[in-house]
Amino acid sequence: MNAPRPLLEIDQLVVEIQSMPALRGFSMRVSQGSMVSLVGRNGAGKTTLMRSIMGHLKPSRGAVQFDGADLAGRPRHARAALGIGYMPEDRGLVPQLSVEENILLPLWVGKLDRKARLDFVYETIGELAEMRHRKALQLSGGQQKLVALGRALGIGTKCLLLDEPFEGIAPALSERLSEVLASLKGKDLTFVMSQSDMNHSHGLIDAEFTIERGANLPAA
Repeated sequence: MNAPRPLLEIDQLVVEIQSMPALRGFSMRVSQGSMVSLVGRNGAGKTTLMRSIMGHLKPSRGAVQFDGADLAGRPRHARAALGIGYMPEDRGLVPQLSVEENILLPLWVGKLDRKARLDFVYETIGELAEMRHRKALQLSGGQQKLVALGRALGIGTKCLLLDEPFEGIAPALSERLSEVLASLKGKDLTFVMSQSDMNHSHGLIDAEFTIERGANLPAA
């Protein structure tokens, strides 16, 4: 039986921020439909990797391929068109916009059926339908995390990049977030989740990559 094909391939990625090395030849291959954890301490390079995949940072060496396409020469907004949704660690919501408007933001520049994607988000995360008209600034940090996940899910038809999704939220909301992710497992969506530890995702993860000082942690 053939192994699942890689959807996301990171090959010897090198990224510098203000002339300081942030990624030092990191490599990772993520199979289609899998849920992968990227584990590392604060400052290890997790967010740098996510931002590099999304085109916010430009690698000095190495390659990023998604579904066979080289992302190096593509503009940032092309990621949405490829079906990649991104949930940044700081949530990245527009405070004055409503929950629904924040979810729709990346869909306004794409060709997806907005109503169908919005319905899918509300079906998956029912709380968002209930708070759809509330402004993002009126929400708790945990609720904002759910909105950020919903926004990523709306545009991310193939892959979701979740940067520290469990960081800084109450245990009840962490549990709820785990439930949402578990409900999406096996639906041909690919997940890359960065975490400082694995406490919240046991039983969900198919593969784990450890990053240390911007590089793969050598096998023991």
